[in-house]
Amino acid sequence: MVVFACVTGALLLLFLFLLFPSLRRHPDRAWLRGLYIAHRGLHDLKENTPENSLAAFRAAIEHDFAIEIDIHLTADGEVVVFHDDTLQRMCGVDGRPEEKTLAELKQLRLQGTDEQIPTLRECLDTVSGKTPLLIEFKCSSGSCKALCRAADTILSAYQGAYCVQSFYPPVLLWYRRHRREICRGQLASAFPKEAIHKQLLGCMVFNCLARPDFVSYDHGYAGHACRRLCTLLGAHPVGWTFRTQAELAEDKAAFDTYIFEGFLPTVEEE
Repeated sequence: MVVFACVTGALLLLFLFLLFPSLRRHPDRAWLRGLYIAHRGLHDLKENTPENSLAAFRAAIEHDFAIEIDIHLTADGEVVVFHDDTLQRMCGVDGRPEEKTLAELKQLRLQGTDEQIPTLRECLDTVSGKTPLLIEFKCSSGSCKALCRAADTILSAYQGAYCVQSFYPPVLLWYRRHRREICRGQLASAFPKEAIHKQLLGCMVFNCLARPDFVSYDHGYAGHACRRLCTLLGAHPVGWTFRTQAELAEDKAAFDTYIFEGFLPTVEEE
């Protein structure tokens, strides 16, 4: 019985060590609190405003919302704003952003509109500090380190407010080692019936690498025990992606920052 209790206690301590977020309270948490963030910009195809386009970013600014964007690294080392791992859904062609040069990507158009795939520099020039940015790093088919280095070269000269997040712990580990002053967040979901490494990600055990300042979690799993525990241990709770006012009302209390899409949320004054 004593051995069992000792082993159980040791496993519990190990789990807490793996799950623990950053011990610091990053100052950017102040502007994250109560923030509504337009997922991939305030996009609406009825208005010829596709996701992750300069038009979507301008629309978010006009409505006083923060903006979530996604970034990839091109074959020639440029950083572009694009969500998917392939170009098919948004541009109707085969291939990955990482397989194309910037010049090749600029020949494409987003969802049949006149909008191009913007570069990170173009996005930053458009936003120009008018609203905060939440930048998701996508590196499923490329080097996380290369993307981090390229993006940081651009972002280091940017004067506006931004935070970084990713599903990939190596991205956050890079920021922890090289740019500790930047507020970083771990993206996750419960990942039911997914591969074991994704379920472990949902349990937040890779926090031992990232030590995130915030956890950006699928709001559909707001009650996930590991997410709740991570919040209790000090991680700022961000929820994604709310698609109706009803969803927002149901899960709002579980989070302090809200990533939304497809509707204009009713913003309550704090």
